[in-house]
Amino acid sequence: MAEAPIEMWEMQLAFAIGLLGVYAGWRGTIARMTGFYDLSGAFKTLLFGLVTGVLIASLIDSLILGPIRLESVNIVEVSVIALVIGMAESAFTLFLLGRPRTVGLRASAPYGWTLGLGFGAMRSAHLNVRLFDPEVWDGTTGFEPFNIALACILTLTTCIGHASVASWQGSKIIQHERARTFFTSSIVRTVLIVTTVLTIFEPFVIFLVLPMVAWSWIPAHSTWLPSGMTPAAAQAYRRTIRSSDRHERAAEERIRGEKVIEED
Repeated sequence: MAEAPIEMWEMQLAFAIGLLGVYAGWRGTIARMTGFYDLSGAFKTLLFGLVTGVLIASLIDSLILGPIRLESVNIVEVSVIALVIGMAESAFTLFLLGRPRTVGLRASAPYGWTLGLGFGAMRSAHLNVRLFDPEVWDGTTGFEPFNIALACILTLTTCIGHASVASWQGSKIIQHERARTFFTSSIVRTVLIVTTVLTIFEPFVIFLVLPMVAWSWIPAHSTWLPSGMTPAAAQAYRRTIRSSDRHERAAEERIRGEKVIEED
């Protein structure tokens, strides 16, 4: 029986951190869209992302991370391989989000968000395992507090990054702009793949893409995710959000024992 590269409980922690990226990415707008989109379909798309993410993570490990570890490739070769993988991922995203039923529901953007979360969760879980393995790269990898914190940052960056670019692709499908998104999203995915892999060998590389990923959260939740809503649905959605925020503030400010008086 082949031995695991690290202790089993360490590997379980690595995968648990990766899956927590799905929970973190599900917060915000996507969690409030029940009733506006078929979120059961979004869950199915998440499963597609998880399964496909395993295959992508295996390719990245064998074609990029492994050769870098052996110092048998240069940055140009790594970038070309990452571009091919990014193009394959972009093509699969366009195929899945561009299906007639999904487009008919105008749900390509939220489904893209959950698809990207699946991609990112499996990719980051695999990278976390390599990060916790002390034999991968002397001096930077190993199971220690710094790398556990780095694994959390790596997971958030990978999950939100993949989710944002897939959501953007989905919003452009609704606007009938598919060809341009293929090349742009492929380049973004290439940058994301290369930087997250290099983070295993040089931790601070992650901060090259972290600001961009953090910025992408804003347009993703304010523009891309709600892009498929009709004007009437968008108005109802904004009204629901305002009502939810008002009720949340009222619950926080309410003094226990006092009678609640509802506003008309």
